[in-house]
Amino acid sequence: MRKIKVAPFMPTEVEVNEISANRAEIIAYPFESGYAVTLAHPLRRLILGSSIGYAPISIKIEGAAHEFDNIRGMHEDVAVFIINLKNIRFKIKDESDKVELKYSFSGHKEVTAQDLNNDQIEVVNGDLPLATLNEDAELNFTVVISKGIGYVPSEDLRDDVAADSIALDAFFTPVRKANYKIEPVLVEDNPNFEKITFDIETDAQIGPVEAFTNALEVMNKQLSVFNGVLDVDISVTPVKRSNDDSELKPFMQTVDSLGLSARSFNSLDRAGMKFLGELVLMSENEIKNIKNLGKKSLDEINECLVEHGFGSEFELADVTRANLVKKLEQLKA
Repeated sequence: MRKIKVAPFMPTEVEVNEISANRAEIIAYPFESGYAVTLAHPLRRLILGSSIGYAPISIKIEGAAHEFDNIRGMHEDVAVFIINLKNIRFKIKDESDKVELKYSFSGHKEVTAQDLNNDQIEVVNGDLPLATLNEDAELNFTVVISKGIGYVPSEDLRDDVAADSIALDAFFTPVRKANYKIEPVLVEDNPNFEKITFDIETDAQIGPVEAFTNALEVMNKQLSVFNGVLDVDISVTPVKRSNDDSELKPFMQTVDSLGLSARSFNSLDRAGMKFLGELVLMSENEIKNIKNLGKKSLDEINECLVEHGFGSEFELADVTRANLVKKLEQLKA
């Protein structure tokens, strides 16, 4: 039997499940029938359209007048070089909205995205190829990285870039996927309630939970236009992580960022080791038994662990160990 109500039922539960570093599920319930899709659809659009990212907006290449030119000693045409550059995902390290970066490469070299890392920016997909140079090649270029949202075609950027630079289509959106599903959920034997599950994946410029929180804040600000005139109290409480995993951050450094020699890194990579935390969880005997890991590499890894504060005297608390194991299982699932 339906009861007379004076306000819709307010959902009370939020769950955050971090599937990997760049993917998360955010679940909210219970909603009265019809309310779930009313909320989920605009939120999905805001996640996709309002998340802040970074992208190259212009490039100036020494010796190239336009994007259909070519550079002596570089295998790729300038057009292919630009496509490769636009596939690279950057992060500006400080609060700047725009940075100008100058690079110079010469001689025989396979230039990859990680070669663009410097004090001003971080490349989050460093394994992507950028250019292949011959012995007599010399590649000098200046690229401008900007913060923004959505997609901006190069035609709209021509007034913002230098006259001798090539304007680039800017794809800022850091969200690769933002989907939702709505399922029935039982509330006090009443089946007419719903649960929303958002599935969000980013490219690592920002995290999926941050993208969702930003969308909530944008929605709140858009609705606040009615506050002054209509005296409406509109407030949104940002989603908080169900588990505080800040203590696990030091363990989440990737093996390829530890500065190990190629021999040591290759041994760990072949063994499927991706994170520093996996090494911390292992005993010295277990590390020693990693296939093709020689004494020199073992000594180097032990020195690396000491350097990061995880030497032989370091003791991992039981709770931290359990949380770390769970986190690594999620990241490697």
